[in-house]
Amino acid sequence: MPRRRRVGVLAASARASGKRILAIFIARNREFYRDTAGLVWNMLMPVLMIVAFAFIFGAGSQTLFKVGLLNGNGTAPSAPASSDPIHAFLAIEAIRFVPVSEPEAGIAKVARHQLDLLLDPSAPSRYWVNPESPNGSVLERLLLGATAVPSENGPSPQRETATGAALSYADWALPGVLAMNLMFSSLWGVGWVVVRYRKNGVLRRLKATPLTPLEFLMAQILSRLMVVLVSSLVVYAGAMMLLDFPMRGSYLALLLIYIAGALCMISLGLIVAARLRTEELADGLLNLLSWPMLLLSGVWFSMEGTSAAAQALSTLMPLRYLVEGARAIMIDGAGLLEIAPQLALLLAMAAILIAIAARLFRWE
Repeated sequence: MPRRRRVGVLAASARASGKRILAIFIARNREFYRDTAGLVWNMLMPVLMIVAFAFIFGAGSQTLFKVGLLNGNGTAPSAPASSDPIHAFLAIEAIRFVPVSEPEAGIAKVARHQLDLLLDPSAPSRYWVNPESPNGSVLERLLLGATAVPSENGPSPQRETATGAALSYADWALPGVLAMNLMFSSLWGVGWVVVRYRKNGVLRRLKATPLTPLEFLMAQILSRLMVVLVSSLVVYAGAMMLLDFPMRGSYLALLLIYIAGALCMISLGLIVAARLRTEELADGLLNLLSWPMLLLSGVWFSMEGTSAAAQALSTLMPLRYLVEGARAIMIDGAGLLEIAPQLALLLAMAAILIAIAARLFRWE
């Protein structure tokens, strides 16, 4: 074959290949922008994330220290009395004050360096500090400097110590990471799959059988519950091999709190899948449910000191109670009685969500 003809054939082949690639490229783009739900979600998600972080943390300067305020409201007085040395300390803007209702819990946080200092402003005032905490030492000097001027309110605060090893961020975050893994597996494991069953006609065929919607949903719940518990066990075992994290509570209590949390998340996924026909829309709604829970449930950062509105919204998130319960068991050594409120709330939410899912479910 002449060289010129060979070059022509190769050029024609390259043009044909380019046309095929261009055709697939155009078809995929059309598929993407014709999927209105997916398109809107891809554009809306980053904006929602930015707005969510601004809503949670609010505006203003960043604080340098974290002080627990025993039996207080966690805020510094707007107009501190000049004659009250404790109020002068509370007015320091570089300190974030966190309300603490139980002295034992606050002292434990000081020992683990989760709080730089714990202050009881009631007369006679006291404070707890970890001598090994650098931030605690600085705050102690600020407090003693503010209370060095004699006043009619009595002597300087009484010093108490709370010693203990610092709790690493990995140790603190691990219960939340396990809960996050459980949440994603539960939501997508049933929500996305059931929608696919409906789209492929599987549910239409099941409708012709004596199977009731509640029976079908219960089978989905039990199957996914077994899967998420086994996967969580594998993740926990892997983390135990790689990290020296604390596990101070009862394994039975930890198992029960994760079972309750999984039931709640699976039921929530079934509500999403009750009537939807496309996986793309289900994926968008599941993301819309999961990301606020990640941001407002204390998975990656503590909700202490965040805005009041963010803390109020976090009480509606089932993931929050799962994270709180697991963290209390693993870090604080809580037993069944201590996590009973979180366990009861998760089970109550699960029962309500299962009833709603059964009511909304449609085969077609």
